[in-house]
Amino acid sequence: MRHAEFSTTALPATLPTAPTRPTSAIGGGSGFGRAFADVQGEVAAFIQDGGGPSSTDLTPEGSVWHARSAAAAVVGAPAAPDTDGSSSDEQQAFLDSIAPWAKEAADKLGVAPELVQAHAALESGWGQRPILDAIGASSHNLFGIKAGGNWNGAVSETATTEYVGGAAVKTSARFRAYPDGASAFRDYARMLLENPRYRGAIGAGNDANAFAQGLAKGGYATDPAYAAKLARLAGKLQGISG
Repeated sequence: MRHAEFSTTALPATLPTAPTRPTSAIGGGSGFGRAFADVQGEVAAFIQDGGGPSSTDLTPEGSVWHARSAAAAVVGAPAAPDTDGSSSDEQQAFLDSIAPWAKEAADKLGVAPELVQAHAALESGWGQRPILDAIGASSHNLFGIKAGGNWNGAVSETATTEYVGGAAVKTSARFRAYPDGASAFRDYARMLLENPRYRGAIGAGNDANAFAQGLAKGGYATDPAYAAKLARLAGKLQGISG
């Protein structure tokens, strides 16, 4: 996906928070497995279609922002395999592992934690397709945030899929790399808060559709169906935790 570039300083390394269960428990046991029979296809289909924050139906305002940011893209998604290959147990483990960071980011953004978790799950294929650095280690970049000219931190370069004129195009791009997951989520929240293009997503509360549309209309992605995919997944996670 493509974003307008803006200044963000590198975050200092912090120790990852020990994984805990989400504040609102997201199901468990057979109930969780049954619920995720409906959810897991969302991410798999997203990846199969090219993956990544592409773009959704951009409003005229969003289209203008997208055009202005084309030469200075800072967010995108790595090329993905045909399936995310994750089971419901792996998906639950992923949600548990990011729960404390997602809640911290969600509190800053004024949205439900499940919305942030859904965004990370969609972007990273439930953590199964991480952006790797030159030596094959994870960059902890679960949101596909690209490294623009104003990024002063570490960088990982990898393949990515962008939508140009509605067609998926394979290319490569430089992505931000973080020392740990906590830093990644804090930078994600900072990015959305500091960029006025995403004001529609801020303070969305439990409204998954408003959050997804706010990101899409700001030009977060180039996939024309991105908002619908994110809203469906977030809504299902909310249903499981409710």
